[in-house]
Amino acid sequence: MQIRRFFRHGAFVIALCASSCSGANDGGTPVATPTVTISTKTAAIGSPIEMQYRFAVAADAPAVNEDYWVFVHFIDSDGELMWTDDHEPPTPVRQWKPGQTVEYTRTMFIPKFPYVGQTRVEIGLYSPGSGERLAMTGKTPGQRSYEVGAFDMRLESDDLFVIFRDGWHATEVAGEAAGLTWQWSRKDATLTFPNPKRVVELFLQLDQPVAAFSMPQQVEIKTATEAVDRFPLPPGRTELRRVKLSAGQLGTADTVELTLSVDRTFVPATLPELKINDPRELGVRVFRAFVQPI
Repeated sequence: MQIRRFFRHGAFVIALCASSCSGANDGGTPVATPTVTISTKTAAIGSPIEMQYRFAVAADAPAVNEDYWVFVHFIDSDGELMWTDDHEPPTPVRQWKPGQTVEYTRTMFIPKFPYVGQTRVEIGLYSPGSGERLAMTGKTPGQRSYEVGAFDMRLESDDLFVIFRDGWHATEVAGEAAGLTWQWSRKDATLTFPNPKRVVELFLQLDQPVAAFSMPQQVEIKTATEAVDRFPLPPGRTELRRVKLSAGQLGTADTVELTLSVDRTFVPATLPELKINDPRELGVRVFRAFVQPI
């Protein structure tokens, strides 16, 4: 407990110092002015939100010789970092031109984080290799991090809570990324949720981090009567599927059951390059499953 208090106090001192030095920029020639439009003012834990990023590149922006990443920090009311959504922008930073406007949208899921209240969003540009950050124009608490918005986090709703029912391995947690969890599927795995008997949109975020096959896996999502989505899943790429389901496809029962199937599975222990003794049969890794009425 003493260590926790020490670090909170240290963070508070840094914040005071940084705020006294904040301004339009914090030294160096600004590369761009960042803005972010958030799709909602309040978001339930576990739900998806749309983040529209916009970088107005300065007319006198200096040349950049490497592909910087965007860091996105979500900060609680005490100034503590809760989780991140760092990513490489679709247009590499080294390709940005003076006077250009770079825009794109990302869907992000609110992690199952033990917090409710105002959440501040700060972003910046950093080098994955050196950690160096680029100067930009905007409100900053310091360290070339720029405030771009806020929203309120609230408790998740149980109305259409998705249950990982059969065919799943136990939940795993990433130690280095707060709030990041996943479950591996077997060859066939089921998801269930209460039937709202109206049109819904299914959000499914998944990947295949292991290059276990020479060809991408084929993934299928189906109801009891029909396939509603089919797609290839190559290794190393996170996929976000958004599938609209009609009331007819949901059926008349009080509970909807969806089956996620893959054409091939693998056992990590049989792959020498992985150097792990994991005897499980694995399909794909699913991070989020969320159903939203439309």
